[in-house]
Amino acid sequence: MSVRTKHGNEPTLYFITYTCSNWLDLFSLTDSYDLVYKWFNHLRNTAQIKVTAYVIMPNHIHVILYFPQENYNLNSIISNAKRFIAYEMIKRLKQSNENKILQQLEAGLSEREKKKGQLHKVFKDSFDAKPIYTRQFLLQKIQYIHLNPVSGNWRLVNDWQEYEHSSAPFYEQNKIIHYEPLHYDELY
Repeated sequence: MSVRTKHGNEPTLYFITYTCSNWLDLFSLTDSYDLVYKWFNHLRNTAQIKVTAYVIMPNHIHVILYFPQENYNLNSIISNAKRFIAYEMIKRLKQSNENKILQQLEAGLSEREKKKGQLHKVFKDSFDAKPIYTRQFLLQKIQYIHLNPVSGNWRLVNDWQEYEHSSAPFYEQNKIIHYEPLHYDELY
């Protein structure tokens, strides 16, 4: 049983991570990066929530979100994003006849989820959210995000500044590839 974490609702920044079920490379397999950019645009246009830094990896997302206003529900915001992206990923898996992956996502459901009518387990239930209160912590997390495509076992690009599903090109080269984040200098 997952435990819900209470997050504050005051204006702030959050470093957020959420992951595909079983660490499956579902973003790359379904080419669903565009779905994350749609979510970013939705946040900006409907809730004035701004993306400050991000990286979309093959099986997880790191993002720093700025909430300029009070009275938001972080759990709802992330669960709605995961639900929207999951539906589209499943649709794409079906279109490309990825039956083995679909069966794996179906097998990952708990009995409780099955009773609720859920058909596939696309994302892990929980997500990680750390509030950011200092510029130093913000810069540390931005660096972590931007280096992710070349860290550990990942070798998605030779130069971390060139990974196209990251805000690194924006910060390092003043180049917008898919989405323009809110520059952290505008916050402090």
